[in-house]
Amino acid sequence: MSFANPLVLWLLPLALLPLLLERSHNRSYSWVAMLPSDPLSNIIAIFLKLLAVIALTFILLGLASPQTPEQHVEKTGVGAQIALVLDRSASMDDPFSGAGIGGRVGETKSAAASRLITDFIRQRENDLVGLITFSNSAMHVLPLTENREAVVAAVQATADNALFQTNIGSGLTSGTSLFEKIPNSGSRAIILISDGAGRISADVQQKVRDWLDRMDIGLYWIVLKQPGGLSIFDETFVPKEDEPLPPVIALHEYFQTLKTPFNAYEADDPGSLAKAIADINQKEKKPIIYLEKIPGKNYTQHCFMLAALMIALLLGVKYLEVRTWHSA
Repeated sequence: MSFANPLVLWLLPLALLPLLLERSHNRSYSWVAMLPSDPLSNIIAIFLKLLAVIALTFILLGLASPQTPEQHVEKTGVGAQIALVLDRSASMDDPFSGAGIGGRVGETKSAAASRLITDFIRQRENDLVGLITFSNSAMHVLPLTENREAVVAAVQATADNALFQTNIGSGLTSGTSLFEKIPNSGSRAIILISDGAGRISADVQQKVRDWLDRMDIGLYWIVLKQPGGLSIFDETFVPKEDEPLPPVIALHEYFQTLKTPFNAYEADDPGSLAKAIADINQKEKKPIIYLEKIPGKNYTQHCFMLAALMIALLLGVKYLEVRTWHSA
């Protein structure tokens, strides 16, 4: 048992004051020896004092706000530890080509991604979900958490205005770092959603490869394809002589060298994006061990109710008090 306001407990000795106070009388007697002994009245007087002590005690305990500590119960369910890594570059504010197909007319890529990921999160009750956004650099938004309301609010906030560049390397390294201090529950994945790809240095490539392998993290990459843009699945593509591979093709080839599972998707409208997220939803339904938080119980209201009951008993006895004389 703990208390939200423990300093109030220092006032508990005041609850004994009714025991120190003498019983008041509404009549005066010239000689008390004339009065007969009344053991029943003495017992009732002690009982009333005890009621007053109990009432004061529960009032003070209620002000101290007693509560039981939070508990963690280990359970087995279906889900995963998922890090969402979302592109927030300026191009994410462009509308989807064919936005009216399976989506909303004029819906931007970031808005469609936010809407569909929100549905994805709400379907998965046992996941731990974290969020990283990136543009020029990565931004830690949320650590891995089971708080659905916090994750949904954070994802919906990504539909706001974006910045300029696409630093995928920073987003991936930040995404893998979310798993560092979290025990592996049995299924881990990064979901990377981007409408483009930047160059990743060799050092960052090696770091991402090693971290994904060491922490046993799979990678899902959803490419929001630009109208008329290159397809990462076009095996016939050949770059022009003396020109490097386009960033999106080079990044796809790099991801295929990872030691951990990798799956890539292309989406050129909200409908195909929804299918990609639905496929990930099916693949990441594996048995996992997770800790369910059981919040502590607050007993403030119980204390005040008991105090009110004691006070009601005192008032009831006062109302039933037998008066031996009537006022003249």
